[in-house]
Amino acid sequence: MAGMVATAELCDTNAGLVGSGKVRIMEPVFKMYGQRRSFSGPIMTVKVFEDNTLVREALETRGDGRVLVVDGGGSLRCGMLGGNLALLAHDMGWSGIVLNGCIRDVDEINGCDIGVRALNSHPLKSFKRGVGEKHVPLHIAGVFLRDSEWLYADADGILISNTELSL
Repeated sequence: MAGMVATAELCDTNAGLVGSGKVRIMEPVFKMYGQRRSFSGPIMTVKVFEDNTLVREALETRGDGRVLVVDGGGSLRCGMLGGNLALLAHDMGWSGIVLNGCIRDVDEINGCDIGVRALNSHPLKSFKRGVGEKHVPLHIAGVFLRDSEWLYADADGILISNTELSL
């Protein structure tokens, strides 16, 4: 998407899609990290719990402007994404990361040109068991979302859409 479009404007312009559920608005539970205050792109999903092995595997692939959405089960007991992975995500061309869990290395992530949303921060690193699933439907922050749907994030919130939106 060329240039960022505000989520509030997208909601106003696409009110019918919001009403029909084709555009869903995530509950405002995420904190903003990283230098990119707004980002958007097609979604890739990962479902894990206190194990970031599949997060790393996903971020090691070309992002091509996509957004990695990680359902970490809402765990507040460890960090699932740190400074090294945020830098890797930037270098591999990911637009952003939404994590239903915690990050760590907040200062490093805030110094990186990537958009990150997470529940909070935690200093403990995650385990490495290689357990989880990729490309599966997720239910986080009150919405269902799937691979290849579109995510739009800015300071006002996060939208999920069945298709790419325009004004």
